[in-house]
Amino acid sequence: MAEVNGLRGIIDVADFNDEGKLGRGKEMVDRLSNLVAIFSTPALDFRNNRAEGDDLLGDAYEYLMRHFATESGKSKGQFYTPAEVSRIMAKVIGIGNARSASQSAHDPTCGSASLLLKAHDEAKSQTGLDLALYGQEMDNATAALARMNTILHDCTTAEIWKDNTLSSPHFKGSDGRLKTFDFVVANFPFSSKAWSNGFDPANDLYGRFAYGIPPQKNGDFAFLLHILACLKSTGKGAVIHPHGVLFRGGADAAIRREIVKRGFIKGIIGLPANLFYGTGIPACILVLDKENAHARKGIFMIDAS
Repeated sequence: MAEVNGLRGIIDVADFNDEGKLGRGKEMVDRLSNLVAIFSTPALDFRNNRAEGDDLLGDAYEYLMRHFATESGKSKGQFYTPAEVSRIMAKVIGIGNARSASQSAHDPTCGSASLLLKAHDEAKSQTGLDLALYGQEMDNATAALARMNTILHDCTTAEIWKDNTLSSPHFKGSDGRLKTFDFVVANFPFSSKAWSNGFDPANDLYGRFAYGIPPQKNGDFAFLLHILACLKSTGKGAVIHPHGVLFRGGADAAIRREIVKRGFIKGIIGLPANLFYGTGIPACILVLDKENAHARKGIFMIDAS
């Protein structure tokens, strides 16, 4: 299982004969016996509690991740998007109106894949379609969490790749250009100061920065430009940003002007402060829609703070 799902070295490293961690002789036997006894507790027998459509393993795994993010704060909060925000994002991109199982959803900074899976759930619950899922995550441990999360939510065909999305985007077409998707959702690392590490934005191989190069010490618009490049001509997206992208000047203002002029932003939803693990700053959701963007005359705004 570990090798087939790209989890070698992650879920196959438990050694139940490790005397350094489990003790020796009777101490080891007692410790392992107590562990088995925990899972034999009648209170953990959910066979009579399962309702149609329940995903007990997946939901339990997500519950543990959510509380780990809460307890760990800034150090680990980046890998989990609160479920309530994820559901809103899935609804505003209209993924519940998906027309074909050949359509795809992508998260270029997928963390534990919680946001990507909520988008998948919205499509499946509304249409019965099992959309293709693609995620990329640069942190090795978090990418492993994403693979486990998709498996436990019965999305075994989801492709999760470990690498830096900006410097080494993995999903490409046969022509070497970026693969494009029907739906994109993302909650990227805010205000990244090292966003350009590993590549030269002025000579980008994928032409992502035609509307301008973001400031060297703030990569918010770098991720947005990457996402726009990953959307099909009729693609829809929802991206979480800090409020600063709405009013910062300089290079950010120039890029923002170009994006707005082309009609790519369909709506903006202002969110409350203290909503995300590890940061207290207020954020917003940028709703993207390339379909008929040239004819768009305004931006729909909601203050949900």
